[in-house]
Amino acid sequence: MLIVLKPDVTQNQKNHILNILREGGAIFKEIADAGQSIIGATGPAGHDPAYFENLKGVDRVVPITTAFKLVSRQMHRQDTHVNIGDVVLGSERISIIAGPCAVESRSQTMAIAKEVRKYGAVLFRGGAFKPRTSPYSFQGLGEEGLKILAEVRETYGLRVVTEITTPAQADLVMKYVDVVQVGARNMQNFDLLKCVGRLGRPVLLKRGLAATIEEWLMSAEYILSEGNENVILCERGIRTFEPYTRNTLDLSAIPVIKKLTHLPVIIDPSHATGIREKVSPMARAAIAAGADGLMIEVHNDPDRALSDGAQSLYPKQFGQLMRDIYVIAPVVNKQLDFGYLDKARAVSHLEAEDDGKGQKAAFLGEIGSYSHKACTQYFGSQVTPMPVNSFKALFEAVKEGKTHFGIIPLENSLAGSVHENYDLLLEYDLRIVGEIMLRIKHNLIGHPETEINSIKRVFSHPQVFQQCRQFLEQHPEWELVSVTDTACAVKQIKEKGDSSDVAIAGIEAAETFGMAVLEEGIETNPRNYTRFVIISPYSLTNGDKRKSSLIFSTGNQPGALFETLKVFADNHVNLVKLESRPIHGKPWEYMFYVDLEGDVESEAFRPVLDELHKKIDYFKILGAY
Repeated sequence: MLIVLKPDVTQNQKNHILNILREGGAIFKEIADAGQSIIGATGPAGHDPAYFENLKGVDRVVPITTAFKLVSRQMHRQDTHVNIGDVVLGSERISIIAGPCAVESRSQTMAIAKEVRKYGAVLFRGGAFKPRTSPYSFQGLGEEGLKILAEVRETYGLRVVTEITTPAQADLVMKYVDVVQVGARNMQNFDLLKCVGRLGRPVLLKRGLAATIEEWLMSAEYILSEGNENVILCERGIRTFEPYTRNTLDLSAIPVIKKLTHLPVIIDPSHATGIREKVSPMARAAIAAGADGLMIEVHNDPDRALSDGAQSLYPKQFGQLMRDIYVIAPVVNKQLDFGYLDKARAVSHLEAEDDGKGQKAAFLGEIGSYSHKACTQYFGSQVTPMPVNSFKALFEAVKEGKTHFGIIPLENSLAGSVHENYDLLLEYDLRIVGEIMLRIKHNLIGHPETEINSIKRVFSHPQVFQQCRQFLEQHPEWELVSVTDTACAVKQIKEKGDSSDVAIAGIEAAETFGMAVLEEGIETNPRNYTRFVIISPYSLTNGDKRKSSLIFSTGNQPGALFETLKVFADNHVNLVKLESRPIHGKPWEYMFYVDLEGDVESEAFRPVLDELHKKIDYFKILGAY
């Protein structure tokens, strides 16, 4: 049951309730959910729900009707985020676990780790203990394999995932491993489930070969009942009558799991299909269906693999899959971050230099705006979002050290460039250190009782009105009221309390201010994306930089721009953006803003810069990231 406490409950009243539960033998936990204080309790409590409902400080008692209690979304409405070092699994950033099926040797494992780290994996998988169908198959290297996995972590910064097959391995696992995997064959090994529950390490629980979803969740319940809430569910296909794949991947389990439980879910398309060419299509489909991550088997020489070579991707195939997921992720309001680990370590290093005070990131508008969403998707929970009221104030805050980072929109796929921010990038001596692409999905938001035919005024940003023009033209009688950002629009209509006022904003703004979504997806073109960049005086990575931004101006003479662009063409540099902006105070003279593929600050790019300087009058590097 859920015991929902009153807002004015005293600590003595709460302690009294907890003591009654404790004496009755219940398992309980305190939950903060949407501003409410809740006690979730399972097992014998010594009294029926009606008894607790009459206690002082209790608002109401909600029975939990599912067989699984602790894993139920009834118990815990918010998604659980599992922290694994610098990685947060279950958040809006997709986590990719990659590596060989089995640790075969040090050289093999280290080579694969280097490749998957380069392509963006954030966790490394590899089996040290391998339960195999045949007793004559390779069974793993045991502790030697665990030592190799620990070396992977030290060398490449990848936290490691490996399978435990018996409680007797618990001490070794605790010594070397970051995430404990319970394999499909052991999903209902209840002694093992209790063991990993007591270990306290994050647990990756695979679905059994023929297990129902409820059986799978009941196995997770065993782990949570031992006090370990850090459980990741892994769908790896179930056995059916179909012979063309190793198993049948149940993608429909993803939305079902998301509705039933708060635990994160990842997909293992390698074991699900058993065939290399089918792994990438199923991985892409899993992300589109809403999975929080993937577990992919990768091998540098799969033809000689000692385990599951036929389903292992070559490193380059894995790299291409990562590029595909990078494109798909924003469509489902998620991100794949190639620099996830480098960025996380850079932020942690800056925080250490700043005596652990914590890092901040400024954005325009209110909590719940698209800029705020860009901030949380880029940094996760590592930084504290800091709202500001203008782009100028944002640049000033970063310049003066009031915040370490700033998040600004630079261009929208429909409305074009945000010229004010391009001008500010020229004015301030700050650098672009990263970028993120958001799909912008607009919703009509109002009070729960608001009906479409009662609407009189619509609040939002002016660009949003342009992006929703086709929907708004159906209601010419509505008055359009411009505000600074979308979340501010939702905040205003909530404060005014007039049910005839509505706003256009993202769903996050509706959730932040407790408002209702009246119409979903009202933007004219669904291909509506905004590119945000992160500005800072600090670098976020010392690794490979895939993109650079710069500004230059040429002399006012025929062919000047052509000669400059020819330098890029002759050196096979791909420009992905070229835009001109007037130079303030110099009528009819222009600056050129360029985005290109490559690192302009690398030694390899120096000859190109030397040639450019001969052709241009002004040059400024905005950043390499």
